[in-house]
Amino acid sequence: MIEVRPAAVFDDVAAVLGPQRADANVCWCLSYRIPSKENVVLRGPARGERVRELCAEAVPPGVLAYDGEQVVGWAAVHPRADTGFAHSRTIPHVDDLPVWSVWCIRVRPGHRGTGISHALLAGAVEFARANGAPAIEGYPVENGGRKVDLTMAYVGTRALFERAGFVKAADTGSVINGFPRVLMRLPLR
Repeated sequence: MIEVRPAAVFDDVAAVLGPQRADANVCWCLSYRIPSKENVVLRGPARGERVRELCAEAVPPGVLAYDGEQVVGWAAVHPRADTGFAHSRTIPHVDDLPVWSVWCIRVRPGHRGTGISHALLAGAVEFARANGAPAIEGYPVENGGRKVDLTMAYVGTRALFERAGFVKAADTGSVINGFPRVLMRLPLR
């Protein structure tokens, strides 16, 4: 049974997002979460320390999926206004609602293909709802069932979001792995 919880435990976030080498410059899911200038400057262990700070905030930076006590996945979810999507030139604003965004879904190797991404998306929706979000958006690829390169699959697919009740709200100007991204939205009130 998969349980999804707020990502307040840094060591668990690090187990999913952290590098194998402490000095490696991995994303840590900061690219959309912090201002672009800060993202460019942070290197190596400083990236992990920034995530540690985010995990300690009143609203953690996302949710984690657990199989028993083992962390098996991550989803980044936060108010859009506090992300890079707030000023995106390629991901449009549908309206003025203070929506939340879910932009990264990651399942650890060895656990993929078992439905964890569905549990993570459902958990992200509930996390946003519990924190007062009027709606939640995602920006998955429109891949028409074709395979998406694993390194670019973090945005999810339209089908994943549709199965969670999201509907297409807009086209975007963004493309990942050769696939256009669409703006999917789910009202929460």
